Amino acid sequence: MYAIVDIETTGGSSRLEKVTEIAIYQHDGRKITGEFITLINPERNIPYFITNLTGITNEMVEDAPKFYEVAKKIIEFTEGRIFVAHNAKFDYSFIREEFKALGYNYKRNLLDTVTLGRKLLPGHRSYSLGNICRDLNIEINDRHRAAGDALATVRLLEILIEKDQLVTGNKNRPFKSTRNSKLNPLLDLAKIESIPEEPGIYYFYDEKGNLIYIGKSNNLLQRISTHLSNNTSGRSMEMRDSIADISWEVTGSELIALLKESFEIKANKPLYNRAQRRTGFRWGIYTFYDKAGYLNFKLRQVRDEEDHLSVFTSQAKAKSKLSNLIETYHLCQKLTGLYDTDGACFHHQVGICSGACIGIEKSADYNERAEKALEEFVFSQRNFFIIDKGRNTDERCAVKITNGKYSGYGYFDINDIGFGLSAIHECIKTSQDNRDIQVILKSYLKRNRVERIIDF
Repeated sequence: MYAIVDIETTGGSSRLEKVTEIAIYQHDGRKITGEFITLINPERNIPYFITNLTGITNEMVEDAPKFYEVAKKIIEFTEGRIFVAHNAKFDYSFIREEFKALGYNYKRNLLDTVTLGRKLLPGHRSYSLGNICRDLNIEINDRHRAAGDALATVRLLEILIEKDQLVTGNKNRPFKSTRNSKLNPLLDLAKIESIPEEPGIYYFYDEKGNLIYIGKSNNLLQRISTHLSNNTSGRSMEMRDSIADISWEVTGSELIALLKESFEIKANKPLYNRAQRRTGFRWGIYTFYDKAGYLNFKLRQVRDEEDHLSVFTSQAKAKSKLSNLIETYHLCQKLTGLYDTDGACFHHQVGICSGACIGIEKSADYNERAEKALEEFVFSQRNFFIIDKGRNTDERCAVKITNGKYSGYGYFDINDIGFGLSAIHECIKTSQDNRDIQVILKSYLKRNRVERIIDF
Protein backbone atom coordinates (compact mmCIF):
# COMPACT_ATOMS: atom_id res chain seq x y z
CA MET A 1 0.00 0.00 0.00
CA TYR A 2 2.75 2.48 0.97
CA ALA A 3 6.36 3.13 0.00
CA ILE A 4 7.98 5.33 2.66
CA VAL A 5 10.93 7.13 1.08
CA ASP A 6 13.79 9.31 2.23
CA ILE A 7 16.75 10.56 0.23
CA GLU A 8 19.96 12.46 0.84
CA THR A 9 21.29 14.79 -1.83
CA THR A 10 24.19 17.03 -2.84
CA GLY A 11 22.06 20.16 -2.29
CA GLY A 12 18.59 21.65 -2.19
CA SER A 13 17.66 22.08 -5.88
CA SER A 14 16.24 19.04 -7.66
CA ARG A 15 17.18 20.57 -11.01
CA LEU A 16 20.81 21.19 -10.13
CA GLU A 17 21.70 18.59 -7.51
CA LYS A 18 21.75 14.78 -7.32
CA VAL A 19 20.73 11.95 -5.00
CA THR A 20 23.45 10.41 -2.80
CA GLU A 21 21.36 7.91 -0.80
CA ILE A 22 17.88 6.43 -0.85
CA ALA A 23 15.88 4.31 1.58
CA ILE A 24 12.48 2.80 0.80
CA TYR A 25 10.33 0.88 3.29
CA GLN A 26 7.30 -0.95 1.95
CA HIS A 27 4.39 -0.92 4.38
CA ASP A 28 0.96 -2.55 4.29
CA GLY A 29 -0.68 -0.15 6.74
CA ARG A 30 0.22 -2.28 9.75
CA LYS A 31 3.88 -3.26 9.42
CA ILE A 32 6.97 -3.02 7.22
CA THR A 33 6.95 -5.66 4.48
CA GLY A 34 10.16 -4.84 2.61
CA GLU A 35 13.11 -2.48 2.45
CA PHE A 36 15.64 -1.15 -0.04
CA ILE A 37 18.56 0.99 1.12
CA THR A 38 21.60 2.08 -0.85
CA LEU A 39 24.14 4.83 -1.27
CA ILE A 40 24.18 6.32 -4.78
CA ASN A 41 27.14 7.74 -6.67
CA PRO A 42 25.96 11.24 -7.68
CA GLU A 43 28.76 11.56 -10.25
CA ARG A 44 29.72 14.90 -8.77
CA ASN A 45 31.43 16.30 -5.72
CA ILE A 46 29.53 16.32 -2.42
CA PRO A 47 29.93 19.79 -0.82
CA TYR A 48 31.61 19.92 2.56
CA PHE A 49 28.57 21.37 4.33
CA ILE A 50 26.45 18.47 3.03
CA THR A 51 29.01 15.95 4.27
CA ASN A 52 29.01 17.77 7.60
CA LEU A 53 25.21 17.44 7.77
CA THR A 54 24.75 13.85 6.54
CA GLY A 55 28.11 12.23 7.16
CA ILE A 56 28.16 11.00 3.55
CA THR A 57 31.58 11.56 1.97
CA ASN A 58 32.86 11.37 -1.59
CA GLU A 59 34.85 8.28 -0.62
CA MET A 60 31.70 6.52 0.63
CA VAL A 61 29.87 6.91 -2.69
CA GLU A 62 32.86 6.33 -4.97
CA ASP A 63 32.04 2.64 -5.49
CA ALA A 64 28.27 2.97 -4.92
CA PRO A 65 25.88 2.29 -7.83
CA LYS A 66 24.86 5.19 -10.05
CA PHE A 67 21.18 6.12 -10.12
CA TYR A 68 20.45 4.39 -13.42
CA GLU A 69 21.80 1.15 -11.92
CA VAL A 70 19.17 1.17 -9.16
CA ALA A 71 16.37 2.87 -11.13
CA LYS A 72 14.57 -0.39 -11.93
CA LYS A 73 14.65 -1.38 -8.25
CA ILE A 74 13.13 1.97 -7.23
CA ILE A 75 10.35 1.54 -9.79
CA GLU A 76 9.60 -1.97 -8.56
CA PHE A 77 9.67 -1.01 -4.87
CA THR A 78 7.24 1.88 -5.34
CA GLU A 79 5.02 0.39 -8.09
CA GLY A 80 1.33 0.45 -7.15
CA ARG A 81 2.08 2.11 -3.81
CA ILE A 82 1.51 5.57 -2.37
CA PHE A 83 4.78 7.52 -2.21
CA VAL A 84 5.10 8.67 1.42
CA ALA A 85 7.73 11.08 2.73
CA HIS A 86 8.17 13.88 5.23
CA ASN A 87 7.95 16.96 3.03
CA ALA A 88 7.17 14.61 0.16
CA LYS A 89 7.57 17.12 -2.66
CA PHE A 90 11.29 17.45 -1.92
CA ASP A 91 12.06 13.73 -2.18
CA TYR A 92 9.62 13.18 -5.03
CA SER A 93 10.99 16.08 -7.12
CA PHE A 94 14.55 14.73 -6.90
CA ILE A 95 13.53 11.22 -7.89
CA ARG A 96 11.41 12.53 -10.78
CA GLU A 97 14.33 14.62 -12.04
CA GLU A 98 16.67 11.63 -11.86
CA PHE A 99 14.23 9.55 -13.89
CA LYS A 100 13.57 12.44 -16.28
CA ALA A 101 17.29 12.47 -17.10
CA LEU A 102 16.90 8.81 -18.05
CA GLY A 103 13.96 9.56 -20.32
CA TYR A 104 11.41 7.97 -17.98
CA ASN A 105 8.27 9.64 -16.61
CA TYR A 106 8.18 8.55 -12.96
CA LYS A 107 4.77 9.25 -11.45
CA ARG A 108 3.28 8.16 -8.12
CA ASN A 109 0.48 9.35 -5.81
CA LEU A 110 1.90 11.34 -2.91
CA LEU A 111 1.24 11.40 0.82
CA ASP A 112 3.05 14.03 2.86
CA THR A 113 3.41 13.33 6.58
CA VAL A 114 4.01 17.04 7.24
CA THR A 115 0.57 17.95 5.85
CA LEU A 116 -1.07 14.96 7.56
CA GLY A 117 0.64 15.80 10.83
CA ARG A 118 -0.73 19.34 10.83
CA LYS A 119 -4.23 18.02 10.11
CA LEU A 120 -4.37 15.02 12.44
CA LEU A 121 -1.97 16.14 15.18
CA PRO A 122 -2.63 19.87 15.59
CA GLY A 123 -0.99 22.06 18.20
CA HIS A 124 2.71 21.25 17.75
CA ARG A 125 5.10 24.17 17.50
CA SER A 126 7.04 22.57 14.63
CA TYR A 127 6.35 19.72 12.22
CA SER A 128 9.92 19.22 11.06
CA LEU A 129 10.88 15.54 11.31
CA GLY A 130 13.25 16.05 14.22
CA ASN A 131 10.85 18.15 16.26
CA ILE A 132 7.65 16.17 15.68
CA CYS A 133 9.48 12.91 16.42
CA ARG A 134 10.84 14.39 19.63
CA ASP A 135 7.32 15.43 20.66
CA LEU A 136 5.97 11.93 19.88
CA ASN A 137 8.90 10.07 21.46
CA ILE A 138 9.92 8.55 18.14
CA GLU A 139 13.62 7.68 18.25
CA ILE A 140 15.66 8.59 15.17
CA ASN A 141 18.85 6.65 14.67
CA ASP A 142 21.26 8.19 12.15
CA ARG A 143 19.52 11.54 11.70
CA HIS A 144 20.01 12.96 8.19
CA ARG A 145 20.74 9.53 6.79
CA ALA A 146 18.13 8.03 4.48
CA ALA A 147 17.41 4.84 6.43
CA GLY A 148 17.20 6.57 9.82
CA ASP A 149 14.90 9.33 8.61
CA ALA A 150 12.76 6.95 6.53
CA LEU A 151 12.28 4.59 9.48
CA ALA A 152 11.26 7.53 11.70
CA THR A 153 8.76 8.52 9.00
CA VAL A 154 7.40 4.94 9.08
CA ARG A 155 6.75 5.26 12.81
CA LEU A 156 5.14 8.67 12.30
CA LEU A 157 2.93 7.26 9.53
CA GLU A 158 1.76 4.46 11.82
CA ILE A 159 0.73 7.02 14.45
CA LEU A 160 -1.10 9.05 11.78
CA ILE A 161 -2.91 5.93 10.52
CA GLU A 162 -4.04 5.14 14.05
CA LYS A 163 -5.16 8.72 14.63
CA ASP A 164 -7.06 8.82 11.33
CA GLN A 165 -8.87 5.60 12.18
CA LEU A 166 -9.92 7.01 15.54
CA VAL A 167 -11.21 10.23 13.94
CA THR A 168 -13.00 8.71 10.93
CA GLY A 169 -13.77 5.18 12.12
CA ASN A 170 -12.43 3.97 8.76
CA LYS A 171 -10.36 0.85 9.55
CA ASN A 172 -9.81 -0.34 5.99
CA ARG A 173 -8.68 2.70 3.98
CA PRO A 174 -6.72 5.25 6.05
CA PHE A 175 -6.67 8.84 4.82
CA LYS A 176 -9.42 8.07 2.30
CA SER A 177 -11.13 11.38 3.00
CA THR A 178 -8.09 13.48 3.92
CA ARG A 179 -7.76 15.12 0.54
CA ASN A 180 -11.23 14.91 -0.94
CA SER A 181 -13.10 16.14 2.13
CA LYS A 182 -11.55 19.58 1.70
CA LEU A 183 -12.61 20.00 -1.93
CA ASN A 184 -15.74 21.47 -3.44
CA PRO A 185 -18.17 18.58 -4.13
CA LEU A 186 -18.75 19.87 -7.68
CA LEU A 187 -15.06 19.55 -8.58
CA ASP A 188 -14.47 16.63 -10.97
CA LEU A 189 -11.62 14.68 -9.35
CA ALA A 190 -11.00 12.75 -12.57
CA LYS A 191 -10.00 16.05 -14.20
CA ILE A 192 -7.25 16.55 -11.62
CA GLU A 193 -5.62 13.27 -12.66
CA SER A 194 -5.37 14.51 -16.26
CA ILE A 195 -3.48 17.74 -15.43
CA PRO A 196 -0.03 17.61 -17.08
CA GLU A 197 3.26 18.20 -15.30
CA GLU A 198 4.26 20.91 -17.76
CA PRO A 199 4.68 24.71 -17.70
CA GLY A 200 1.46 26.59 -18.24
CA ILE A 201 -1.34 28.78 -16.95
CA TYR A 202 -4.38 27.60 -14.99
CA TYR A 203 -7.84 28.95 -14.16
CA PHE A 204 -10.11 28.30 -11.16
CA TYR A 205 -13.89 28.78 -11.34
CA ASP A 206 -16.57 28.87 -8.64
CA GLU A 207 -19.94 27.05 -8.64
CA LYS A 208 -21.50 29.76 -10.83
CA GLY A 209 -18.74 29.53 -13.42
CA ASN A 210 -17.10 32.79 -12.36
CA LEU A 211 -13.34 32.97 -12.85
CA ILE A 212 -11.89 33.43 -9.35
CA TYR A 213 -8.14 32.86 -9.79
CA ILE A 214 -5.48 32.71 -12.51
CA GLY A 215 -1.98 31.35 -11.92
CA LYS A 216 1.07 30.01 -13.72
CA SER A 217 3.57 27.29 -12.94
CA ASN A 218 6.45 25.28 -14.36
CA ASN A 219 4.54 22.20 -13.18
CA LEU A 220 0.77 22.59 -13.53
CA LEU A 221 -0.16 19.41 -11.65
CA GLN A 222 2.13 20.17 -8.73
CA ARG A 223 0.98 23.78 -8.35
CA ILE A 224 -2.73 23.02 -8.68
CA SER A 225 -2.40 20.14 -6.21
CA THR A 226 -0.77 22.57 -3.77
CA HIS A 227 -3.78 24.90 -4.03
CA LEU A 228 -6.17 21.98 -3.46
CA SER A 229 -4.38 20.93 -0.26
CA ASN A 230 -3.61 24.42 1.05
CA ASN A 231 -4.27 24.95 4.77
CA THR A 232 -1.86 27.83 5.30
CA SER A 233 -4.39 30.65 5.75
CA GLY A 234 -8.09 31.35 5.94
CA ARG A 235 -7.98 33.10 2.56
CA SER A 236 -6.27 30.12 0.92
CA MET A 237 -8.76 27.65 2.36
CA GLU A 238 -11.67 29.89 1.35
CA MET A 239 -10.46 29.88 -2.25
CA ARG A 240 -9.77 26.13 -2.20
CA ASP A 241 -13.31 25.41 -1.00
CA SER A 242 -14.72 27.60 -3.79
CA ILE A 243 -12.99 25.81 -6.67
CA ALA A 244 -15.74 23.96 -8.56
CA ASP A 245 -13.94 23.68 -11.90
CA ILE A 246 -10.43 23.94 -13.31
CA SER A 247 -9.01 24.58 -16.76
CA TRP A 248 -5.44 25.00 -17.95
CA GLU A 249 -3.27 25.73 -20.97
CA VAL A 250 0.19 24.29 -21.55
CA THR A 251 2.62 27.00 -22.70
CA GLY A 252 5.91 25.11 -23.01
CA SER A 253 7.87 28.10 -21.74
CA GLU A 254 7.59 29.70 -18.31
CA LEU A 255 8.06 33.09 -19.99
CA ILE A 256 4.88 32.67 -22.05
CA ALA A 257 3.05 31.56 -18.90
CA LEU A 258 4.19 34.73 -17.10
CA LEU A 259 3.14 37.00 -19.97
CA LYS A 260 -0.22 35.29 -20.41
CA GLU A 261 -0.90 35.31 -16.67
CA SER A 262 -0.24 39.05 -16.46
CA PHE A 263 -2.51 39.78 -19.43
CA GLU A 264 -5.33 37.52 -18.22
CA ILE A 265 -5.29 38.95 -14.69
CA LYS A 266 -5.50 42.52 -16.01
CA ALA A 267 -8.31 41.57 -18.40
CA ASN A 268 -10.40 39.47 -15.99
CA LYS A 269 -9.50 40.85 -12.53
CA PRO A 270 -10.31 37.58 -10.67
CA LEU A 271 -11.33 37.96 -7.04
CA TYR A 272 -8.38 36.18 -5.45
CA ASN A 273 -5.74 37.64 -7.76
CA ARG A 274 -6.73 41.17 -6.76
CA ALA A 275 -6.20 40.32 -3.11
CA GLN A 276 -2.89 38.66 -3.88
CA ARG A 277 -1.57 41.66 -5.81
CA ARG A 278 -2.46 44.04 -3.02
CA THR A 279 -0.59 41.99 -0.43
CA GLY A 280 2.31 40.95 -2.67
CA PHE A 281 3.68 44.04 -4.44
CA ARG A 282 2.79 47.07 -2.37
CA TRP A 283 5.46 49.54 -3.47
CA GLY A 284 6.25 50.86 -6.93
CA ILE A 285 8.78 53.09 -8.64
CA TYR A 286 7.18 55.65 -10.98
CA THR A 287 8.63 58.27 -13.32
CA PHE A 288 7.64 61.76 -14.45
CA TYR A 289 9.20 64.90 -15.91
CA ASP A 290 8.99 67.98 -13.69
CA LYS A 291 8.27 71.53 -14.88
CA ALA A 292 11.98 72.14 -15.47
CA GLY A 293 12.21 69.08 -17.75
CA TYR A 294 14.14 66.80 -15.40
CA LEU A 295 13.32 63.07 -15.37
CA ASN A 296 12.24 62.16 -11.84
CA PHE A 297 11.87 58.79 -10.12
CA LYS A 298 9.30 58.52 -7.34
CA LEU A 299 8.57 55.82 -4.76
CA ARG A 300 5.02 55.26 -3.55
CA GLN A 301 2.47 52.57 -2.80
CA VAL A 302 1.08 50.79 -5.85
CA ARG A 303 -2.17 52.09 -7.33
CA ASP A 304 -3.89 49.69 -9.71
CA GLU A 305 -4.94 52.40 -12.12
CA GLU A 306 -1.42 53.73 -12.75
CA ASP A 307 1.47 52.22 -14.71
CA HIS A 308 4.53 51.68 -12.55
CA LEU A 309 8.12 51.28 -13.65
CA SER A 310 8.71 48.36 -11.31
CA VAL A 311 7.07 46.85 -8.23
CA PHE A 312 8.47 45.57 -4.92
CA THR A 313 7.22 43.63 -1.95
CA SER A 314 8.50 46.21 0.54
CA GLN A 315 9.40 49.88 0.75
CA ALA A 316 12.92 48.94 1.83
CA LYS A 317 13.54 46.92 -1.35
CA ALA A 318 12.28 49.75 -3.54
CA LYS A 319 14.49 52.27 -1.71
CA SER A 320 17.46 49.94 -2.11
CA LYS A 321 16.89 49.85 -5.86
CA LEU A 322 16.69 53.64 -6.07
CA SER A 323 19.86 53.98 -3.99
CA ASN A 324 21.61 51.64 -6.40
CA LEU A 325 20.49 53.78 -9.35
CA ILE A 326 21.80 56.92 -7.64
CA GLU A 327 25.22 55.36 -7.15
CA THR A 328 25.45 53.66 -10.55
CA TYR A 329 24.22 56.56 -12.71
CA HIS A 330 25.26 59.53 -10.55
CA LEU A 331 21.65 60.64 -10.04
CA CYS A 332 20.28 63.26 -7.68
CA GLN A 333 18.81 62.14 -4.34
CA LYS A 334 16.06 64.75 -4.57
CA LEU A 335 15.02 63.80 -8.13
CA THR A 336 14.85 60.14 -7.13
CA GLY A 337 12.54 60.92 -4.22
CA LEU A 338 14.94 59.88 -1.46
CA TYR A 339 15.75 63.36 -0.11
CA ASP A 340 12.83 65.68 0.59
CA THR A 341 13.98 69.28 0.42
CA ASP A 342 13.14 72.59 -1.25
CA GLY A 343 16.83 73.20 -1.87
CA ALA A 344 19.89 71.14 -2.71
CA CYS A 345 20.11 67.45 -1.84
CA PHE A 346 22.66 66.19 0.66
CA HIS A 347 24.87 64.70 -2.05
CA HIS A 348 25.20 68.15 -3.68
CA GLN A 349 26.15 69.65 -0.35
CA VAL A 350 29.06 67.20 -0.06
CA GLY A 351 30.06 67.53 -3.71
CA ILE A 352 28.65 64.27 -5.13
CA CYS A 353 25.53 65.51 -6.97
CA SER A 354 26.14 67.85 -9.93
CA GLY A 355 23.26 70.14 -8.95
CA ALA A 356 20.23 69.03 -10.93
CA CYS A 357 18.25 69.48 -7.71
CA ILE A 358 18.78 73.27 -7.85
CA GLY A 359 18.97 73.70 -11.62
CA ILE A 360 22.76 74.02 -11.90
CA GLU A 361 23.17 70.92 -14.09
CA LYS A 362 21.29 71.16 -17.39
CA SER A 363 18.27 68.89 -17.71
CA ALA A 364 19.56 67.41 -20.99
CA ASP A 365 22.83 66.36 -19.35
CA TYR A 366 21.10 64.94 -16.30
CA ASN A 367 18.40 63.15 -18.29
CA GLU A 368 20.99 61.36 -20.40
CA ARG A 369 22.10 59.50 -17.27
CA ALA A 370 18.56 59.15 -15.88
CA GLU A 371 17.36 57.59 -19.14
CA LYS A 372 20.18 55.05 -18.98
CA ALA A 373 18.94 54.15 -15.50
CA LEU A 374 15.47 53.82 -16.97
CA GLU A 375 16.80 51.16 -19.35
CA GLU A 376 17.29 48.84 -16.38
CA PHE A 377 13.51 48.51 -16.34
CA VAL A 378 12.65 48.81 -20.05
CA PHE A 379 14.36 47.68 -23.22
CA SER A 380 16.44 49.95 -25.41
CA GLN A 381 15.19 50.71 -28.92
CA ARG A 382 15.90 47.25 -30.34
CA ASN A 383 13.96 44.88 -32.59
CA PHE A 384 14.41 41.24 -31.63
CA PHE A 385 12.77 37.90 -30.92
CA ILE A 386 13.19 35.93 -27.71
CA ILE A 387 13.13 32.26 -28.71
CA ASP A 388 12.34 29.67 -26.05
CA LYS A 389 10.82 26.20 -25.58
CA GLY A 390 7.60 25.25 -27.31
CA ARG A 391 4.85 22.83 -26.36
CA ASN A 392 6.50 19.90 -28.16
CA THR A 393 9.89 18.97 -29.61
CA ASP A 394 9.17 20.45 -33.06
CA GLU A 395 7.89 23.75 -31.74
CA ARG A 396 9.39 26.91 -30.29
CA CYS A 397 7.79 30.02 -28.83
CA ALA A 398 8.74 33.53 -29.88
CA VAL A 399 8.31 36.81 -28.02
CA LYS A 400 8.55 39.87 -30.27
CA ILE A 401 10.12 43.15 -29.15
CA THR A 402 9.71 46.11 -31.55
CA ASN A 403 11.53 49.38 -30.86
CA GLY A 404 12.07 48.24 -27.29
CA LYS A 405 8.40 47.47 -26.69
CA TYR A 406 6.61 44.15 -26.33
CA SER A 407 4.56 43.32 -29.46
CA GLY A 408 3.20 39.85 -28.65
CA TYR A 409 4.09 36.17 -28.72
CA GLY A 410 3.38 33.03 -30.73
CA TYR A 411 4.53 29.53 -31.63
CA PHE A 412 6.23 28.27 -34.78
CA ASP A 413 7.38 24.93 -36.19
CA ILE A 414 11.17 24.69 -36.28
CA ASN A 415 10.91 22.88 -39.61
CA ASP A 416 9.61 26.10 -41.17
CA ILE A 417 12.51 28.27 -40.02
CA GLY A 418 14.54 27.37 -43.11
CA PHE A 419 12.47 29.90 -45.04
CA GLY A 420 13.80 32.78 -42.94
CA LEU A 421 12.20 34.86 -40.22
CA SER A 422 8.83 35.11 -41.94
CA ALA A 423 7.51 32.05 -40.06
CA ILE A 424 8.33 33.74 -36.75
CA HIS A 425 6.83 37.10 -37.75
CA GLU A 426 3.64 35.42 -38.98
CA CYS A 427 3.10 33.39 -35.79
CA ILE A 428 3.01 36.42 -33.49
CA LYS A 429 -0.30 37.22 -31.86
CA THR A 430 -0.29 40.99 -31.30
CA SER A 431 -0.51 42.19 -27.70
CA GLN A 432 -0.10 45.53 -25.95
CA ASP A 433 2.96 46.55 -23.97
CA ASN A 434 2.78 47.80 -20.39
CA ARG A 435 5.08 48.26 -17.40
CA ASP A 436 4.22 44.85 -15.90
CA ILE A 437 5.23 43.14 -19.14
CA GLN A 438 8.48 45.08 -19.26
CA VAL A 439 9.31 44.05 -15.69
CA ILE A 440 8.49 40.41 -16.46
CA LEU A 441 10.67 40.35 -19.58
CA LYS A 442 13.62 42.11 -17.94
CA SER A 443 13.47 39.94 -14.85
CA TYR A 444 13.11 36.70 -16.81
CA LEU A 445 16.07 37.41 -19.08
CA LYS A 446 18.22 38.19 -16.05
CA ARG A 447 17.27 34.99 -14.22
CA ASN A 448 16.92 32.49 -17.06
CA ARG A 449 18.75 31.35 -20.14
CA VAL A 450 16.54 31.33 -23.23
CA GLU A 451 17.36 29.35 -26.36
CA ARG A 452 18.15 32.29 -28.64
CA ILE A 453 17.86 36.06 -29.15
CA ILE A 454 17.36 36.95 -32.83
CA ASP A 455 17.65 40.58 -33.98
CA PHE A 456 15.61 41.70 -36.96
